Amino acid sequence: MSASPVPATNDRLLRQHDYLRLMAARVSGGSANQMLMVALGWQMYALTGQAWDLGMVGLAQFLPALLLTLPAGHLVDRHDRRLLLVGSLALQAVVAVLLALASLQGWIGPGLIFMTSVLLGAARALQMPAQQALLPNLVPQAMLARAVAAASSSMQAAIIAGPALGGLLYALGAYEGAPTHAGAAVVYGSSLLLLLLGASFVLSIRHRAVPAGAARSGAPGLDELTAGIRFIWQRPVMLGAISLDLFAVLLGGATALLPIFAKDILHAGPEALGLLRAAPALGAVVVGVTLARFPLSRRVGAWMLGSVAVYGVSMIGFALSTSIAAAFAALWISGASDMVSVVIRQSLVQLETPDGMRGRVGAVNSVFIGASNQLGEFESGVTAAWLGPVGSVLLGGVGTLMIVAAWWRLFPALAHRNALHQKAVHRAG
Repeated sequence: MSASPVPATNDRLLRQHDYLRLMAARVSGGSANQMLMVALGWQMYALTGQAWDLGMVGLAQFLPALLLTLPAGHLVDRHDRRLLLVGSLALQAVVAVLLALASLQGWIGPGLIFMTSVLLGAARALQMPAQQALLPNLVPQAMLARAVAAASSSMQAAIIAGPALGGLLYALGAYEGAPTHAGAAVVYGSSLLLLLLGASFVLSIRHRAVPAGAARSGAPGLDELTAGIRFIWQRPVMLGAISLDLFAVLLGGATALLPIFAKDILHAGPEALGLLRAAPALGAVVVGVTLARFPLSRRVGAWMLGSVAVYGVSMIGFALSTSIAAAFAALWISGASDMVSVVIRQSLVQLETPDGMRGRVGAVNSVFIGASNQLGEFESGVTAAWLGPVGSVLLGGVGTLMIVAAWWRLFPALAHRNALHQKAVHRAG
C-alpha cells in the first residue's frame, strides 16, 4: 500500500461538524438495522427451520429496492436530502414497533416477517442514495477520499455493534419463563430507540442539502430517471468497480446462512450468531481506519481486484470451519478484504459524479449493493436448499474467484487504474 499519513487533513475532518453528525446518524441507524436483521433471521429460522425462508427474507427486501431505485434517485436529486434520510429512518422505526408488538402479543409469523422485510427494503431504497449524496456536501473535495473511508469505518462499526448487541439482547430477553418471542421484542424495541436517535442527528445537520436544479417541478421523464444508469454505463472504471462488488458479494456472501451455521453446524446460540455477523465488520473497521489514515495512492484497480480475490478465499475457509474461532477468523478476513474494495468503489463513484447527479447515480449504486446483499441472501438460501449450507458457501467462494479473473480481462481500465483522483469533464444528466 503506497500512502503516507497527513495528520493535518485528518484533524480538519474532525472539525467538520455536520459530517460528524451524519456519521453519528449512520452508526445509530446502521446499528438498528443490523439488530433488526439478526432478530428477523433468528426468529424466522425458529419459526420455520427452513433455509429457503431465510433466502426469501433477503428477496423480500431486494424487490422493493429494485422497483423504487429510479424514483428514489430522482427524489434525492430534487429535494432536501436530510429530510429524505429522516423519512427512511422513520419508516424503519414503524417496522420496529410493529415487530415488537407482534412478538410480545404472540401474533408474529412468517407472513408478517416477509411483509415488514418489504417495508425495510423500501426504506433502504431511499436511505442509501440519500446518505451517499449527502456526504460530499459536508466536506471539502480534497478531504473526500478520507471522509469516505472514515464513513465506511463508521458503518462497519455499526455492523459490529449491531449484531453483537442484537444477539446478546435476544439471548438475555429469552430467559427461562419469558414469553416465546420476548428476546426478539427486546431487540426490536432497542432498534426503535436507535432509529429515533439517528433521525435526531440528521435533523441537527445545518447544511441545507438541496442540490442545484432542485427547483425543477413536475413528473420526471424517462431520460431523467435513467440518467444515472447511462452515466455509469458510459464509464468503464465505475461500471467495472460496481459490478465487481455486485457479483462478488452476490456469489460469496453467507449472511443469510449464519443462523444455520451457528445453530446446526457450530452448535451455538443467538449470541454466537451476533458474533459471527459482527466478525466481517470488525475486520472491515480495522482496514477502514487504516485507509482513512493511509489512503491508497497507487494501483487502486489492482488493489480492488486482489482484495475481492482474498474475499473469495476467506469464504471458502469459512465454509470449511468447524469451530466458532475458525469461522470468526475467516469472516474477519472477508470483511477486511471487502473494505478495501468498498472504499475504492465508493471513492471512485463520489469523485467522478457531479453533485446534481449524485442521487441518481447513488440510487443505481444502491441497487447493486442491495442486489449483492439481499438478492445474495436469496441465492444463498436457494443453493443451501439444494447443496446444503457448506456446499452453498463453497460454491460462492469459488464463483467469486472466477469473477475476479473474468473482470481483470473484461475491464482493463479498472485493472490498470492507478489513482483515485482523475481529472475529467462531467455533464449532469
